Amino acid sequence: MSNVDSGHPANVARLFMVSAALEFGAGLALVVAPAAIVRLLFGAAVNVFPAVGIVRLTGVALLSLSAACWWARADDSSTASGAIVWAMLIYNVGVLALVLLGGLGALGLVQWTAVVIHAAMGSWCGRVAARPMPLGRIDQRLER
Repeated sequence: MSNVDSGHPANVARLFMVSAALEFGAGLALVVAPAAIVRLLFGAAVNVFPAVGIVRLTGVALLSLSAACWWARADDSSTASGAIVWAMLIYNVGVLALVLLGGLGALGLVQWTAVVIHAAMGSWCGRVAARPMPLGRIDQRLER
């Protein structure tokens, strides 16, 4: 079994670094050029002005995900790193569902690119999340 298929600690670090880079790039693009991103995703017919604030807010959220992944890259087995993996799994599956269900407009090149990236990252997160992690500690605290 390769490191990519297992929950090996080196794989968690790589997952966090790749996630950090992807989310940083996406977040920065959304903060710096929100109107261009809205037009790219939804076409020229959309009224860009009301969406700019929401797009920038989304960009800041992605920058925070990027920071969490980057700062957790050396932490391969804590409850916090396990929670970040699960959060990224939920995020990637959620984006994948939104795109495939038409929530980000008609499926064009940009949307299909998002499908491929989020499917790959979601699959990777799922493989890492499937390994035994200390998330059981969270469940034990909740049972008290």
